[in-house]
Amino acid sequence: MTLEGRDALRIGGALPLVPLSPEKARSCLADLAAAATAQDLDRLAAWAALDGPEQQRLGAALSLSPHLEGLALRAPQWLDRLFEEEAGARVEALIAALGAPVPEGASEASLMTELRLSKNEASLLIALRDLFGAAPPDVTTRHLSGVAEGAVKRALRFALLDLHRRGQLRLPDLAHPERGSGLFVLGMGKLGGEELNYSSDIDLVVLFEPEAEAVLDPPESVEMYSRLARRLVKMIGERSRDGYVFRTDLRLRPDPSAMPLAVPVPTALVYYESSGRDWERAAMIKARPIAGDEEASTAFLRDITPFVWRRYLDFVAIGDIHAMKMRIDRHRGFESIMVAGQNVKLGRGGIREIEFFAQAQQLIAGGRNPALRLRRTDDALAQLAREGWIEPAAAEEMTQAYWFLRRVEHAVQMVADEQTHTLPETEGDLLRVARLCNFETLAEFSAALIARLETVEARFSALFAEHAPVRSDEGAIALLSDAEDPGALAWLERVGYRRTGDIGRIVHGWAGGRYRATRSEAARDQLVRVLPSLLEAFARGRDPDAALAGFDRFLFGLPSGLQFFSLIASNPRLLELLALAISSAPRLADTISLRPHVFDALLDPAFYREIPTRALLRERLALFLRDAQFFEERLARLRIFASEQRFLVGIRLLAGAIEGEAAGGAFTALADAVLEALVEGVEAEFRRAHGRVPGGRLVVLGLGRLGSGEMTASSDVDLMLLYDHDPEAETSDGDRPLPVSTYYTRLTQRLIAALTAPMADGVLYEVDFRLRPSGNKGPLATHIDAFRKYQREAWTWERMALTRSRSLAGDAALTHEIGEAIRAAIESHASDPLLGYDIADMRARLEVQKPARGALDLKRLVGGLTDLEFIAQWAILSGAVPLSFIGRSTERVLAELARRHPDLPGVEALPAAMTDLTRVVHLHRLGPGTAFRVADLPPGLADRLARSLDLADQAGIEPHILDLAERVRASFAALLPFEGAGDERLPRG
Repeated sequence: MTLEGRDALRIGGALPLVPLSPEKARSCLADLAAAATAQDLDRLAAWAALDGPEQQRLGAALSLSPHLEGLALRAPQWLDRLFEEEAGARVEALIAALGAPVPEGASEASLMTELRLSKNEASLLIALRDLFGAAPPDVTTRHLSGVAEGAVKRALRFALLDLHRRGQLRLPDLAHPERGSGLFVLGMGKLGGEELNYSSDIDLVVLFEPEAEAVLDPPESVEMYSRLARRLVKMIGERSRDGYVFRTDLRLRPDPSAMPLAVPVPTALVYYESSGRDWERAAMIKARPIAGDEEASTAFLRDITPFVWRRYLDFVAIGDIHAMKMRIDRHRGFESIMVAGQNVKLGRGGIREIEFFAQAQQLIAGGRNPALRLRRTDDALAQLAREGWIEPAAAEEMTQAYWFLRRVEHAVQMVADEQTHTLPETEGDLLRVARLCNFETLAEFSAALIARLETVEARFSALFAEHAPVRSDEGAIALLSDAEDPGALAWLERVGYRRTGDIGRIVHGWAGGRYRATRSEAARDQLVRVLPSLLEAFARGRDPDAALAGFDRFLFGLPSGLQFFSLIASNPRLLELLALAISSAPRLADTISLRPHVFDALLDPAFYREIPTRALLRERLALFLRDAQFFEERLARLRIFASEQRFLVGIRLLAGAIEGEAAGGAFTALADAVLEALVEGVEAEFRRAHGRVPGGRLVVLGLGRLGSGEMTASSDVDLMLLYDHDPEAETSDGDRPLPVSTYYTRLTQRLIAALTAPMADGVLYEVDFRLRPSGNKGPLATHIDAFRKYQREAWTWERMALTRSRSLAGDAALTHEIGEAIRAAIESHASDPLLGYDIADMRARLEVQKPARGALDLKRLVGGLTDLEFIAQWAILSGAVPLSFIGRSTERVLAELARRHPDLPGVEALPAAMTDLTRVVHLHRLGPGTAFRVADLPPGLADRLARSLDLADQAGIEPHILDLAERVRASFAALLPFEGAGDERLPRG
């Protein structure tokens, strides 16, 4: 027959293929033409008889791969179909067909034949697209994975329907037999990551819920579903005259030597929680449900998440993964990089090293950063680069090497459809692989291969070198066994300790069994690794002996030491910051002691440049609370989250990544996010018992430092709860109804209890409701109408409090009404002749009643924070600054005052003074609460304070503060003069 121009096989791609023997390539084409003729495929026979470039490429492919040649000759119709249908589209159609309903009356034998023929046709087309360059390797692996997934899904559906027909199951939905069955199959390894190689086996884990709807006899479900798993393996993996679908391996299930082929979910979860190992955690990264009950598999993956993705950075995993790779090398004898005989999967610089490179860092950080929980290796490398865990160049190099090595792996396997990863030894067979990889010469292929292997080995080795044990020093380590070792004591003196005998006894005590943190052998091993660097880090401070004594107290309270010592052993640069935190910031040290893993956040590349916003914290808090099933668990998690996030803001501040003005915003954003979630939870819990008030609405206002966005590490929260409801409402509508006023009062009491109830992680925040109308004499919750009425006659100090008010949670419309009421209350008193007098009088009383205890007592200090806050509040109350500045920071209000009224005495210096004093108060709140003079501060904290104020040393701190205070007081006295109490002193009308 005559071929037209459009009569070409639609495979695509433009990569060259060179046969080992042109004669063999021509022979393959002749054989193909003969096979086509035998099946009356005249167009294919005529096409194969031509000598064009496309025929030459196909002939080269068939001559290089006896496996592909066999597939094409047995079923030339698969190639003939490509005159009408593009090869990629045909592969996707085959995959889609595997997902079609199983025909009624289908037998096991007919289904096994169907699966094998589909696999063979897909394998031929996928291979040709790969060799011709029509599909990049990531598409090739996705298609291979799609075929495997479809085959398992189809076989499983058949087996479930057969059990239903036999009366052993009662499936609720025969059109979708997997639904309600409780049974599901996880694809592991490369199948889970959709990265299957050409002749791969498939790793499956079969799990089931014994109490599922379809299960008629739960005690017999293990045996029933294990028989099904055995049948599944047979249908997929058994060789017949049509070949096999995929070799199947079930050994990645929990404890395969003892567990049945189908494992009940509760049994699996107990195993992973109690006995799961790091290699199983790494394996679970790629676990993906590929068949079965979707609801059951989703629940299992949710429940297994804490095992796979630990909330803290897990540097113990790095050592375990490295040890695993070393065992592979020793067992397989991989000592060098080569070409002949090189194992491109397990050998040095191979595919496994790239996978481990990504998985190790995913395991380290994926618990804290869900964005890193990716199954595919290339996706994981890209995300690690985006998140800053690896350099973009490293991600690019490793990704390019990964796909290059995957193509080599495919070429090795395509030759004879063998599951091998080892390059052949002979030059002729190596050249065959090189040609399948589109290289013309063995030298070009060898150079490209060696370059990739060396790149991978260098990157892999660098990762583990970066986290290698810190150096050892026998002098320091000797202290663990002998507190009076002369060499060790001399070493302590050399590095800077003064009372070396006392220090020796402290260090010796760490190995004596009194400390929970060092009781395990693994923890002591880690301590030995880090001890010299740890002692040197504490010795670099101005008082090494006191610093180490502080660390000793910290270590004594540490419940477990393995993760903590692993963290600092793997990241020596953290030691100095750890020393500073423990010796200078008791609040931070307490948090590290209770939850050592909080320190690992410092290793996140984004940590120091990230300032937590309310939106970011809300997102993280929602994720953290997602699995909380009970109200009490929600309260506990809120406490953990708040404590850890306070620590992270504080450590940024201590490290110098942020200053006080940014810390105030971050502490406030945290309180906002936590209080919003708490109010929502308390209200929902309260409604379960007492229902809703018809038309009921509430708003929680923040006041004081919370309201103005200036919270510190130790701030309590000033709150006010306002509400409204339908006029005719008298009681709530729940099972236990309450009168309206009682309802909101008790709801407020519940909110206070949720904030202040002591739990394992302490209180959430100390809370103060005294700024509500009538203070402690008034009701805890206030109706909006009562609030409006009260504000008409409110005291000046109460209106001052309102200038720092802000809605935190509640109804949006009521929030607007409250804002209007506050603005009206302030605006109506703007011309009050006693305003300035009242503020000045209040400040004078505070000076007498609460004098400053030192230059660092900034709240009480004359000319300190209270003066600045009072000036800002006066500016809003008097109308000198617009009402839109209600709820803004003191510094912003003062800056606006200076901008609008530059002629007022001393106002131009007030914003800068507020900034400096804000920096002082934030750092001061990290330290011991009794230090009101610089001399009483820990030396490291005093040095940090000097740097924050841009001073040469700490000697200049108190003079600087007192100079600022003098100027602030001068401005305060000019703006708000006060000459004493008494009627004759009052301003005249």
